[in-house]
Amino acid sequence: MKITAKFIKIFIVFLFILGGVGTYYYLQRGEISTDNAAIDGRTVVISPKVQGYVKNLHMQDNQLVKAGEVLLEIDPTDYLIRRDRAKATLAAAQAAANASHRNLETTAVSAPSTIDGAQAQVASAKATWEKSLSDMQRMESLFNAGACSEQQLDQAIATERSSRSTLNKMRADLRSANTATSVIAAAKDTSEQLQAQVKQAEVDLVQAENDLANTKIIAPIDGRITKRSVEIGNYVQAGQQLSSLVGTELWIIANFKETQLEHLQPGQAVDIRIDAFPNVKLSGKVDSMQAGTGGHFSLFPAENATGNFVKIVQRVPVKIVFDSLPDESIHLGPGMSVTPTVHTVGAGVKHE
Repeated sequence: MKITAKFIKIFIVFLFILGGVGTYYYLQRGEISTDNAAIDGRTVVISPKVQGYVKNLHMQDNQLVKAGEVLLEIDPTDYLIRRDRAKATLAAAQAAANASHRNLETTAVSAPSTIDGAQAQVASAKATWEKSLSDMQRMESLFNAGACSEQQLDQAIATERSSRSTLNKMRADLRSANTATSVIAAAKDTSEQLQAQVKQAEVDLVQAENDLANTKIIAPIDGRITKRSVEIGNYVQAGQQLSSLVGTELWIIANFKETQLEHLQPGQAVDIRIDAFPNVKLSGKVDSMQAGTGGHFSLFPAENATGNFVKIVQRVPVKIVFDSLPDESIHLGPGMSVTPTVHTVGAGVKHE
C-alpha cells in the first residue's frame, strides 16, 4: 500500500514536470532569441571644410542638437577679405570684357566700311593719275612740236608724279584695309579671352563665398554631441575631427545563428530587452537580413581551403528597427547590449 502511494506521488510529480515543460514549450514556441546583439545608429564626424581659429563654440559634450544648428564658428576675417577681393576681380574682368565686346562690335562694322572706302579712293586716284599721265604725254608732244613751253611740260610731269604717288598710297591703304578679317578675328579672340576671365572670376567668387559660409559648421542631422575635442581659440585644419554626432535614429544589429534563420522573415514582431535597463521592454520588427555572414565580411575572413576545416555555426547580422524609442530619460546609444526575441508565428508576421 505504501509503495502504491509513493508511486502515485512520483507519477503526480512527473505529470507536473511534464505539464510545466509542455507549457513552457507551448509558450516559447515560435520564438527566436539571441544575446549577441547591440544597438547601432548613424554617427557623423564633425570636421571643418576650411582652416582657421575657432571664434565661437556652440556645442558641449552630450548636448542634444537639431539639424541646421550652428555648432562652431571659425574666424571669418580672412575669408571676408578673399570674398571682397574676388568681387573686385570679377568687376574688373566684367568691365574689360564689356569694353572688348564693344570694340568687337565697332570693328565688325568699321572694318568692312574701311575696305569699301579704300577701294573708292583707289579708283579715284587711278582716274586722276590716268588723266595726269595723258596730260603729260600730250604736253610732251606739244613741247616736241614747239607748241608749249618747257615750264608747262615740267608742270605736267610733276602733276603725273604726284597723282601716281597718291595712287600708290591708296593701294597701300587698300591692302591694309583688306586685313579687316584678321583684325575682326583678333578682336573676337580678345573678347572671348576676357569672357573666359570673367567665368574664372565668377568661379573664384563662388569658391570664396563657399569658404566664407563654411566658417560656420552646421549640424547635418539631429543627434547628440560626443567626444568633443576642440576649444575656443584652437587653430583647426580642414578635415580635422572635432567631434562626433550620434544620430537619434537607432536600430539593432542582432547576430543570429544561421540555424535560427529558417523561419525568420522581415516584418516579424520583436520583443527587446536592454541590458542597461532590465525593467524596460521595447518592441520592434525585423527589417532585413545581411546578404552574408559576419565572418565573411571581417578583416580576415576564414580560409577553409587549407585542409584544416572545422565546421562552425556562423552568425548572420539581422537588422531590427524599433517601433518607437523611449523618452529621453532612458539614454540609448550605439554599442549598448540588447536581447531581442523574434516571434516567428502569430501576429506581426509579414509573408513575402
